[in-house]
Amino acid sequence: MSSSFERYQKRRLISSYFSVVLSVFLVLFLLGLLGLFVINSKKLSDDFKEQIPMSVYFKDQANDSILKAFGEQLQKSAFVKTDTFVSKETAASKHKDIIGEDFMQFLGFNPLQNSYDIHLKADYVEGDSIKKIERKFKENRMISDIVYDKHLVDLVNNNIKKITFYILIITGFLALIAVLLINSSMRLSIYSNRFIIKTMQMVGATKSFIRKPFIMRSIKLGVIGAVLAIVAIIGVLVYIDSQLPNLGVLDDKLMIGSVLLGVLALGVLISWFSTFFATQKFLNLRTDDLY
Repeated sequence: MSSSFERYQKRRLISSYFSVVLSVFLVLFLLGLLGLFVINSKKLSDDFKEQIPMSVYFKDQANDSILKAFGEQLQKSAFVKTDTFVSKETAASKHKDIIGEDFMQFLGFNPLQNSYDIHLKADYVEGDSIKKIERKFKENRMISDIVYDKHLVDLVNNNIKKITFYILIITGFLALIAVLLINSSMRLSIYSNRFIIKTMQMVGATKSFIRKPFIMRSIKLGVIGAVLAIVAIIGVLVYIDSQLPNLGVLDDKLMIGSVLLGVLALGVLISWFSTFFATQKFLNLRTDDLY
């Protein structure tokens, strides 16, 4: 009879441990993925910004030395990521490939202009910054026109701000759920030992002495859950990188390592925090209230 009861208690204890580890794993896995998404969303938004071209067109009077001097100026500029010179002949050839006809045959001349296709660094693809760059270029009297998608620049920046705001809200919400879920699992685990806690207290054990084994056990369970979450996150990253190598999700190893280390630290911290207050609650209960 006693052995049957002991087996039941053992199964119950294992089930309690499993629920704690599972709770820690699921919550930290989601938080870790969200943290990595936030990091990579910044990278993706920067890459998208840097794909928006700015075309600077020159007047026909601009000779090779003027065009070369402008190219050298671009290479020295802090706001330029890449620049490409497009001669009027190259532009005509591209138009011919696109429309399928040689428009110069019936026009009799090449109406296109020499130009530079410029891609700015992400930090400068902002409303005010890009306008300052535009005004600076227009100081050159040989420049006839500057073309870029102003509406797209504003749209990208506004949407990035909205997305960042919503991600912060979701992160805070998930963090709250993480604390509540793990705290609930820890409480259930300690609840089954409430009589042992009270018995130890009645024979003179101090609160810190009673709390210590529960906290150490919970930290171990938290570490196990966090390690499982880290392994799962790495697996997801490797899979995404194999399917979408252009995203470069594994490039920033320092940031990824920081997030994974944060997941481990969060697992330990939440486990300690939840167990401390859960045991404190039962330590402060009267014997009658245990039932």
